[in-house]
Amino acid sequence: MNVEVSCTDGQGGDAYRDLFNVIMSDIGKAVMIEKVSLILKPEVPLFIFSVRLRNVPESTKIKDAASVRTEEGDVHISISDERYAPEILSELWKRYGRARVDQSTRFDLTVSGADPDEIAETEISSEEDVLKDVIGAVWRAMPEGIRARHSLTGGSVITIMATEEIITKEMKNETYEVHKSMQED
Repeated sequence: MNVEVSCTDGQGGDAYRDLFNVIMSDIGKAVMIEKVSLILKPEVPLFIFSVRLRNVPESTKIKDAASVRTEEGDVHISISDERYAPEILSELWKRYGRARVDQSTRFDLTVSGADPDEIAETEISSEEDVLKDVIGAVWRAMPEGIRARHSLTGGSVITIMATEEIITKEMKNETYEVHKSMQED
């Protein structure tokens, strides 16, 4: 993940770069991000965070993150992409109840009396979920107390601008330019 920072405060830029990296790593989305542009002008105040995803992910199904097989009437699931382990377990509990889902290890699950095709096709993550997670993480990286926000999304780019003051036309124009630049770059 390439994070570019433009900051009018000498030390603030490095701190925000580090904070952004930590937040994205914590939510497991850093690998999905290609480039980030952080524009920090605390004296205005104006903060523009623009994120370009490597690709806009489509929905992810259990079959995309695990192998599914049937044995003696039970469905066995071996998770191969650990990022989705919590979502898989949660979705199986929701659909079949905790009593029918046995977790023998972190990555091995058994569901009693289920249809293997139905399990394989179960959606565990959607494009919308990923975008919500990234937008939520960007908001967490913004300074506390900043209430006025303006968001742009398009293709694989998400741009959020925040200020304490009234959002001016100039602020919006700068945000549009950053967003456009990230789309073209």
